Amino acid sequence: MTLNDLYAIVSNMANDKRFYDAIVIGGGASGLMAAGQAAARGRSVLLLEKNRQLGEKLKMTGGGRCNITNAEEDIRGFLSNYGKSADFLYSPFSLFGSKETFTFFESLGLPLVIQARDRVFPCTEKALDVLDVLKQNNRKLGVRVKTGCAVRKIINNGPQITGVETNQGIFRAKSYILATGGVSHPETGSTGDGFIWLKDLGHTVHDPKPTIVPLAVKEGWVKSLAGVSLSFMKITFFLDGKKQFSKIGKVLFTHFGLSGPLILNCAGEVGELLQNGQVTALIDAFPDTDLGALDTKILSVLNANKNKQLKTVFKEFVPAKTSPAIGSMLPEIDFETKIHSLTKENRKKIVHLLKVLPVTITGLMGNDRAVAADGGVALEEIDTRTMRSKMFQNLYIVGDMLHINRPSGGFSLQLCWTTGFVAGNFV
Repeated sequence: MTLNDLYAIVSNMANDKRFYDAIVIGGGASGLMAAGQAAARGRSVLLLEKNRQLGEKLKMTGGGRCNITNAEEDIRGFLSNYGKSADFLYSPFSLFGSKETFTFFESLGLPLVIQARDRVFPCTEKALDVLDVLKQNNRKLGVRVKTGCAVRKIINNGPQITGVETNQGIFRAKSYILATGGVSHPETGSTGDGFIWLKDLGHTVHDPKPTIVPLAVKEGWVKSLAGVSLSFMKITFFLDGKKQFSKIGKVLFTHFGLSGPLILNCAGEVGELLQNGQVTALIDAFPDTDLGALDTKILSVLNANKNKQLKTVFKEFVPAKTSPAIGSMLPEIDFETKIHSLTKENRKKIVHLLKVLPVTITGLMGNDRAVAADGGVALEEIDTRTMRSKMFQNLYIVGDMLHINRPSGGFSLQLCWTTGFVAGNFV
């Protein structure tokens, strides 16, 4: 047992009282925000976390850099990223949106910076710093924390929650905030426990499925590029050969398929397509250059290197580090040949391939690789002005417990900050 473990046990024992103004279940982003807001209003707050440490998933967000929010300050513009849920969310985002998130974290001594695609990070680019300021704030406000405290059951008497049964006993409060998260990254403790409790209580809970998640593909050329990232690609998806939609952005090639912001933000739509037939895609490596202009560009490079081998010059006009993989898709072309011997027909094949690199989508990766998953309580059963359950007078539901689709880019964490803030200010 480490000194930190011993300290946690002693601290838990010292704080062990059995009735509070509010109990928050879940020590992630939304739970920490809710607990702090409630305590700031003078409420006695108990925060229960089944892991030994708070914020395990928060520490992983943004690849460990923590994409705190998106810099879009217009509420309607921001909410357009939440699809059908937007109308439900106007009230809470009016109280605490992107602008308020900036003010909140900077007031805690954590300056933020806006980067590409309006993504917002701490200036330190360390998710651990975000977690630390939240923990320090809660500690200063007197939030009592019990780690290693696994909730087994939520106890109710009709429309009233009366307690939570845990591995450390039963705790009771006037109000309860459920912030246990969804099912993405189950290794962090997000295993969907809260969904089970809510179903037992009679809430309508949509089964979760990964929505911001990498794609598994069939082609070996993709997997051979594992670790290569290309910042400006266009991908067009097809269902049974019929074009469905296109998007432009950053692609990361992996040992199982495709990832990166562009792919993650397509995954929800691709998942729906996969239910209806075969999904294929074409990647355009030069989306800002049409076929004719690309041919002229490549011809110019070739003419300047007529006495060199094609394999030497090829890497000069394909995306960085991709030449072996792309070349493997042209077995009919001898890359040992000199440029002056390259036929016009073979040059045209190279140009065409760079505009239509073929991919077959075999499925979405699982929750263990998902940035976020949908699923959760139907918003029709939540008063989103307060985040209170319409079925239980003293139960509030926040963050990933809500059935809301959203893209990557800071929108998931903002949902946590917003709903946690609102619940903490109404318990």
